[in-house]
Amino acid sequence: MQLASRFASGSPVLRSRFPLSDDAIRAVAPSIFAEAAHDSRSERYSYIPTSAVLDELRGEGFQPFFVCQTRVRHDDRREFTKHMIRLRHASQIDGREANEIILLNSHDGTSSYQMLAGMYRFVCQNGLVCGDTVADVRVPHKGSVAEQVIEGAYAVLQGFGQAQASRDAMQAVTLDDGEAQVFARSALALKYDDPTRPAPVTEAQILAPKRADDAHADLWSVMNRVQENLIKGGLSGRAANGRRQQTRPVQGIDQNVRLNRALWLLADGMRRLKA
Repeated sequence: MQLASRFASGSPVLRSRFPLSDDAIRAVAPSIFAEAAHDSRSERYSYIPTSAVLDELRGEGFQPFFVCQTRVRHDDRREFTKHMIRLRHASQIDGREANEIILLNSHDGTSSYQMLAGMYRFVCQNGLVCGDTVADVRVPHKGSVAEQVIEGAYAVLQGFGQAQASRDAMQAVTLDDGEAQVFARSALALKYDDPTRPAPVTEAQILAPKRADDAHADLWSVMNRVQENLIKGGLSGRAANGRRQQTRPVQGIDQNVRLNRALWLLADGMRRLKA
């Protein structure tokens, strides 16, 4: 078990190779166990207890292996701020990849309740977030929400079959060098979307494998190489003014999820074009 700071400097993050206990989670992300909404919320705000959803998913065989919550400026929001849990089924923890349920919520109005489908690659501790075409459940904090939350959990579980099918289809698609360059160029545009400031690194850099097992030409391998290089950062490049710099890791829960989902959708779109 180790503490990390993947999403923002100083943000509480905990990643473990083993299922996390409530005590371990509470020490890092106490907002998951908030017993009510923040005082700033009105009576129309429907409180969705993240801890209760966590218990339900544990009952389905899913265990938490990663938790984090956003850093706050005001201490009175620390127990209510936005948080994320990534859960994997106990039957998959020893495999090369595992399906994940990604749970996002807050109790201070900064986030709706969201459940997404994801995949985790153990070889590089890489967490892919599947796109809208697989599973994306959002429940606003208003009205009767309990039933919607439970239905959302099962919708994400059902989405894993589609995610697995998409992964298998991507593995069956081979990209030539030109097509891989096009994919990488599009991925750079997703992360560095300011047209006045060109990307500090090249397509070749984000296509470069970090391990021999990823040096394949299939679409799944290409997407994973690009995703890992963009999310983790650490590549040497040049800023618009010519100064040398290293790319930074993608910080912030929202930015990480947004880029992950966009890359999945980009790869799925290329798969359809190649079909």
